[in-house]
Amino acid sequence: MVSGAGAPVAPRRLRTRAQFQALLANRPVSRTAHFALHRLRPQPPAGAAGGLPLLFHPPGAAWVGAMVPKRWARRAVTRNAIRRQIYAVCAELQPPLADGAHLVRLSAAFAPRQFASASSDALKRAVRVELRQLLAHTGQAG
Repeated sequence: MVSGAGAPVAPRRLRTRAQFQALLANRPVSRTAHFALHRLRPQPPAGAAGGLPLLFHPPGAAWVGAMVPKRWARRAVTRNAIRRQIYAVCAELQPPLADGAHLVRLSAAFAPRQFASASSDALKRAVRVELRQLLAHTGQAG
C-alpha cells in the first residue's frame, strides 16, 4: 500500500475482540518456532464460503494484529517489545502485506537463559529474523 505522496502506508491495526476472534477461528497459515500467523483474505476462493467479514473496514487494506500472551512472555517489557517488533516488521515489508487481515501470535517462549534482559537488542533481532521467516513462508504479497 502506498499513499499519494509515495511513502509506504503502515497496515491498519486490529483493535476489537471480535476482529481477533474472527482470525483465531481459522487455522494458522504459517508457523515458526515461536510464532503462528492467522490470515483472512478479502476475497474467498471460488466455491468457498466466507471471506473478510465487515469487521475489517475498509476491506481493500492490510490489517495486522499482534497477540503476545503472558503465558509465553511473562514480563510486560518483553511483551511490548515483541509487539512493537511485529508491527515494525509488518510495516516495512517489501513487498507489503497483501490485503486482508493478519494476526501474528506468539506461541512459544523465547529462552530466558539466552535472552536474560527483558528487552535486549539480541531478543529484538531474533524476533525480527523469525518474523521475516514467518511472513516469507506465506507469500505475503499474493
